[in-house]
Amino acid sequence: MFKETHARSVVKTISWRILATVTTITLVYIFIGDTTIAISVGGIEVFLKMLIYFLHERAWDKIKFGRKEVKPAVIWITGLVRSGKSEIGEKVTQILKEKGFKADHLDGHGIRHLFPETGYSHDEVNEHIKRVGYLASKLEEQGVFVIATFLSPFEESRNFIRSIAKNFIEVYISTPIEECIKRDTTGTYEKAKKGEISNFPGISTEYEIPKNPELEFENLSPDTDKIALKIVEFALKDF
Repeated sequence: MFKETHARSVVKTISWRILATVTTITLVYIFIGDTTIAISVGGIEVFLKMLIYFLHERAWDKIKFGRKEVKPAVIWITGLVRSGKSEIGEKVTQILKEKGFKADHLDGHGIRHLFPETGYSHDEVNEHIKRVGYLASKLEEQGVFVIATFLSPFEESRNFIRSIAKNFIEVYISTPIEECIKRDTTGTYEKAKKGEISNFPGISTEYEIPKNPELEFENLSPDTDKIALKIVEFALKDF
């Protein structure tokens, strides 16, 4: 399998333009027999076609017929620790990029180090999520699909993001806590049960289940490709 490179496409376009111009010059010479006139006609043809093409493209830029606007979205994926949301988020981001859209993945593990002073109390978590949500809304304004994968256990902060994002898609990964514990290879849940980790959603503090998410998936299978595709299909349903 071969992929057409940009350089190859440019060279093909130029070679075709040269071939077409030479053909025009040759035809004019055959009918008229004057080299000067043939070359002049060829030159005029090149200039006129470039001008007409430019005007044609500018005109179509203003015509809405057959053109659909793709509205970027903040795709907020929430769920318990080890529910699979980060893996799903990575796949959603990859699919959108492969389709030619601008997409950025914001993940809880990658963002936390930017705010090292932020704690894990109810209010601190809410403020942290609101801060990230504001960043996501600004990226959305720039035409970027934002895929955010955060535990985000509280309804208040998730609703705040919904209120500031223009196109908010809440995705709840409802993997049962028993399954999440089975997947936990770091012993995080065990530490939370022993009280070594405080304010741990699902164990020592409540995880507030989304009331009306746009999408919900019970991720019990290691194959998350189908979930990722369904999320992308929903995000692009009007396109």
